[in-house]
Amino acid sequence: MAKSKVYFTKELTSDGLIKIYEAMGRDLQSKVAVKISTGEPGGHNFLQPKLIKGLVNKLSGTIVECCTAYRGKRFDAAHHWQAIKDHGFTDIAPCDIMDEEGEVKIPVTGGKHLKGYNLVGTHISNYKSMLMLSHFKGHAMGGFGGALKNMSIGVASRNGKAWIHSVGRTEDPDAMWGMTEDQDGFLESMAEACLSVVTYYGAENMAYINVANRLSIDCDCDSNPHEPEMADIGIFASLDPVALDKCCYDTIMNSDDKGKASLVNRMLKKHAIHLVDTAEKLGLGSEEYELVNID
Repeated sequence: MAKSKVYFTKELTSDGLIKIYEAMGRDLQSKVAVKISTGEPGGHNFLQPKLIKGLVNKLSGTIVECCTAYRGKRFDAAHHWQAIKDHGFTDIAPCDIMDEEGEVKIPVTGGKHLKGYNLVGTHISNYKSMLMLSHFKGHAMGGFGGALKNMSIGVASRNGKAWIHSVGRTEDPDAMWGMTEDQDGFLESMAEACLSVVTYYGAENMAYINVANRLSIDCDCDSNPHEPEMADIGIFASLDPVALDKCCYDTIMNSDDKGKASLVNRMLKKHAIHLVDTAEKLGLGSEEYELVNID
């Protein structure tokens, strides 16, 4: 079986983002959702509008998000819209909070935790394809956040996030915080949620980009994230989300950058690679990849 291709450029620019999208050879057409993290107010590591504008406009895409399960400034749609505006995203493209008008169940097959369904915003049906445009960095609960995290927790509705975090035990965002002890189950639930999204759109209607800059140990959902300790790396892209996240993980683990220590420790402590392993077992992709430098 051929290895999945992961494309890479050191060019952390708008042009670099367009070039790496084009290198994948997938022309997403018709109502493209561009899933990003709009960033918790107070944080500053999220992908900047200036960086992503060119690619989003090239795709005639809509920037999409969902409300958070924690009671921050993106917990409800009104405050989330303010954050999206304040962070400059409404200035560059149409934006959409997918669970603003409710949620819908989409099927999960072959999993063991989410009991047959994932919860996502009703607006998921407004789009025919999706680009997972992810900021690769650390994450307090998952160890790292990349394509798989963005596709699972990121696409889930507020209640869907609770469903995943609690390993299929509650849809109540407030109740979930007492149900986060099963770390491997949480990572497995994320992989199951990813499977539901890929099944919904079809693998042929999805593509994945990870921007590895501002490599904090904390997620963009953190209002006061740690400053990055390692240098920016570049942009990775693939049609295989498993290969993509594995490549980013390997790149950090094998880096000569001494500033990687905290991020490596977080990924190991949270058993982050288990998400990738589970996603591969569910048939979402392969951990075997070929790195293609497009510089």
